Amino acid sequence: MSDHRAAVRHHTLRTGIVEFDNGAGSVISVPCTIRDVSGTGARLQLNSSAWVPEQFSVIFSSGLRKACRLAWRKERLIGTAFADGYASPEEQAAMMTADEQSRHRLGIGARVKAARESRGYTEAQVAERIGVTPAFVALAETGEADIPLYQLMHIADLLMVSLDGLVAGPAPEDADAA
Repeated sequence: MSDHRAAVRHHTLRTGIVEFDNGAGSVISVPCTIRDVSGTGARLQLNSSAWVPEQFSVIFSSGLRKACRLAWRKERLIGTAFADGYASPEEQAAMMTADEQSRHRLGIGARVKAARESRGYTEAQVAERIGVTPAFVALAETGEADIPLYQLMHIADLLMVSLDGLVAGPAPEDADAA
């Protein structure tokens, strides 16, 4: 088995984009589901039956763009190999698994809750100020709902904390107990 086929795959089921030049100077973007990734490539399910050339880019939801080559194709399912061989550790971190994304979402929620409580706001007050329901704030703080970036920016402004601190700051003391 080749090194590419032997690489450990991580199940993701995340959205992404396959992007390529159509040969006439236009860039074509095709939505896809990234079924799994490894350090050497990804398995993608196209959301349409669009033709995909031998060379293309995959754009992950994190914004990471990887040049790829077509390794195999079976109807709308395609296997890719990264054109530059192996993904760097930083790139692999950007291709988080579903479990890693869940832990990240939980961390963001715990940091939002800690910042909210330190400023003396209730869930209802934050919800009213950012235009969502208190139930959404409760779900977001427990990691059960994704907070869109524009809402995270509003929350950071409201609670007078940095956006970086909410997204990637240190975990609050009681986050493990949640």
